[in-house]
Amino acid sequence: MEQIVQLAIFFGLTATVGLITYLKCRNIKRDNSDSRDYFLAGGGLSWVVVAGSLMMTNISAEQIVGMNGAQALLVAWWEIAAAVGLIILAKWLIPIYYKYNCTTTTELLERKYNDKGIRAMVSVLFMLGYAFILLPVVLYTGSLFMKSMFGLQIPVTLLAIIFAVVGAVYAIFGGLRAIAISDSLNGVGLILMGVVVSFLAMNAVNWDLSGVPIERITLIGDDQSDIPWHTLLTGMIFIQIFYWGTNMVITQRALAAKSVKEAQKGLYAAVIMKLIVPIIVVLPGIVAFKLYGDVGDVAYGRLVGDILPPWLSGAFAAVIAGAVLSSFNSCLNSAAALYTCDIHQNYVNPNADVRKIGTRVALVFTLISVGLVPIFAKSESIISLLQQLNGLYSMPVLAAFICALVFKNVHANAIKLGLIFGVLIYAIFTFIWSPFHFIHMMAITLAATITVTLLLSKFAFAQRTDPQLATAGS
Repeated sequence: MEQIVQLAIFFGLTATVGLITYLKCRNIKRDNSDSRDYFLAGGGLSWVVVAGSLMMTNISAEQIVGMNGAQALLVAWWEIAAAVGLIILAKWLIPIYYKYNCTTTTELLERKYNDKGIRAMVSVLFMLGYAFILLPVVLYTGSLFMKSMFGLQIPVTLLAIIFAVVGAVYAIFGGLRAIAISDSLNGVGLILMGVVVSFLAMNAVNWDLSGVPIERITLIGDDQSDIPWHTLLTGMIFIQIFYWGTNMVITQRALAAKSVKEAQKGLYAAVIMKLIVPIIVVLPGIVAFKLYGDVGDVAYGRLVGDILPPWLSGAFAAVIAGAVLSSFNSCLNSAAALYTCDIHQNYVNPNADVRKIGTRVALVFTLISVGLVPIFAKSESIISLLQQLNGLYSMPVLAAFICALVFKNVHANAIKLGLIFGVLIYAIFTFIWSPFHFIHMMAITLAATITVTLLLSKFAFAQRTDPQLATAGS
């Protein structure tokens, strides 16, 4: 009977969010040939929607399940450091994106280098990262949560297929506007319910974490931890700058605001919300360690299933499902935008029906991500694996942006060769030879890629490169 109540509330709330989103979007006229209308909601999002959509895209199941699955306070650094990335995006990068009227973040590279090939290369790196890393991880962690919370006896892959189908419907038929509206609705519920879960979790152990090993409740990581303290001084900050400042899945929300100031207000609101997030994505995992021991990524779903009454757990499951769908359909929409705007319109047909092309791309990415779910199901720590694999494209891409915004007259071909070099060297560091922690290796990859790019520009292409920090007015 309890499970029936849970499922009834879950499906009822999920359907309600879908209905409200449909009612808000149904009378809006769309131009299928206008990429900004479909991929950036016509540039009409308010700061409230920008902030809510940002948080829901970021805080999905891979964050809640993965970070709680680490069962250690140390992973809170991913959230604390995120504030720096958000501030850099708000203060520096957003005015530049708006100055160049960018539909995609990669469009800035084309404008700076006057070379559409760079834009296409970076887009391909983003799309490969989305298809083979981010999308399958989102599906896997969301499905794992639902299975562990409800005690379902069905395969994780089947749940992933359900999430994928619903997420694809949002992304294909609603565009960014529908995604952002549903995000905002779910965002309020996620923050409130997340805080309630953390409160009840602490109450379940009488607000006493004694007995939990000190390494689980410290912010100073040793060399054997997931985040050694010294990595905070090297790669951590660059990971955040890439994620918040150049990653299309995230930055797309700020690009869709009514104005630069509206985007900035939304970003600053997101910074404030980030201060609450560790309570949601870290604390319950530590409590779960005290209650169940080292149970890994099933910790959060099991804890929620145990401490929440049936009616409340059904509501929370609906919110988590919304977070999973938010990240999944947002990523699909961004992948479709990158292919359509950066590749198809540049190389195939500049007057293409963006909705039709976007639909095809979304379907392809959906199929690939579902197929990869069983592979990620074998990982021990999903959050650590996710961050490590992201370096394959994040640092080379960030190097291209830094060269574009910090240096003047870098040769376009040097950037292209630098991108290839960055991917290859990080792949070596990841799969063949790993002398240091992967966060250090990401910083080394970034520095090496920038150095090689500048040397190639100067000596191979005889192009002088002078430092010049870019601003919205330059």
